[in-house]
Amino acid sequence: MNWKNLATVYRKELRDTLRDRRTLISTILVPTLMIPLLTFGVGTVASRVTARAREETPVVVVLGGEDSPGVVAQLRKSTQLRVVATPADWKQGIVDKKIRAAVAIPAGFEAGLRAGSADAVTIYYYEGELKSSFGVGELERFFRELRDRTVAARLAENSLPATLVKPFDFLRENVAPPEKVGGNRLGGLVPYLIIIVCFTGAMYPAIDLTAGEKERGTLETLLCSPVARVDIVLGKFLLVLTGSLASMVFTLLSMAATALIIGTMMPHPENATAGLLPTIDPLGLIGLMAMVLPVAVLFSAVTLTVALCAKSSKEAQSYLGPMIAVVFMPAVIGLLPGIELDARLALVPLLNLSLVCREMLSGVWHWHYIALIFGSSCLYAALALALAVRMFNREEVLFRT
Repeated sequence: MNWKNLATVYRKELRDTLRDRRTLISTILVPTLMIPLLTFGVGTVASRVTARAREETPVVVVLGGEDSPGVVAQLRKSTQLRVVATPADWKQGIVDKKIRAAVAIPAGFEAGLRAGSADAVTIYYYEGELKSSFGVGELERFFRELRDRTVAARLAENSLPATLVKPFDFLRENVAPPEKVGGNRLGGLVPYLIIIVCFTGAMYPAIDLTAGEKERGTLETLLCSPVARVDIVLGKFLLVLTGSLASMVFTLLSMAATALIIGTMMPHPENATAGLLPTIDPLGLIGLMAMVLPVAVLFSAVTLTVALCAKSSKEAQSYLGPMIAVVFMPAVIGLLPGIELDARLALVPLLNLSLVCREMLSGVWHWHYIALIFGSSCLYAALALALAVRMFNREEVLFRT
């Protein structure tokens, strides 16, 4: 291996890549804008939709209640609900979103309240529909307050204290440090995003440097140069790795910038860690970047190898596109609660990264697992790189038609 030739190939590929707008968009622009767009774009739309839904007074109907006129009258007087006439097919009205919920008041409900025992009230709604859930919430709040008033009145009639039915209360107090709380909140999401971004950051340069060169007819010219093939493939590999790492770095910078912007927009930035901005261990971010390095090498080598086997860029995309699902699944498993890092999971690629990064971002450092994960990831990366070099030396792969 000649380092000078390798550097020459790398610089040549880097210049060509910097001239390719599609690659720059996929490796720099998309990772940089992804977090702000998700945070401000989707977040703003979701908050506006929710706010509009809350501003709307839920339309509800009352089923039964003929012998409970007092309760029905209180329902009609409520400013948080709009009671309308009950249509013949009220269930279809809920499904069609013309009615948000229906409440069935059992026979003898009001008399049962006075006697001290009443049958259950049933609320019908559209599960998963936002405005219907708000209607259910208002109905539940109404009947909960009615129950509390009934209990308070009965206690007052018998000259009994309110503490009789509520002798004590309970409080919650967090004892975990802020970085551990923040690590648990973001520890699974951050590695998930990094894994996806690293893979997509490596995919497009790999396609352009292999199948793309086959289409342009420049691969043969490069192979005719007095440079060993191992230097050519390693130079291309380093460029793909650069794209993968650049995507990761720009994603982290985008996340940090977004967090700072949100912090300045909050009325009390000093309380940000207790609210919207969880605190994470800064050393954990450094550890995350170190642990991601062999995984980025693995992605770069695998995408380069797979794209090299394709005859065209379109074919390479059809090969690498479904691989996102293969990368996606272990990262998603790492988000599931109850999945804890152990010696077996430390050998599972990608899943081990997601789990150990969650611990590191919480300020927990299992050095034996970290060493095992880093070593196994380096081994997988070395095997993938060796495969890439071997495939690049096969004529039937390079000149596949």
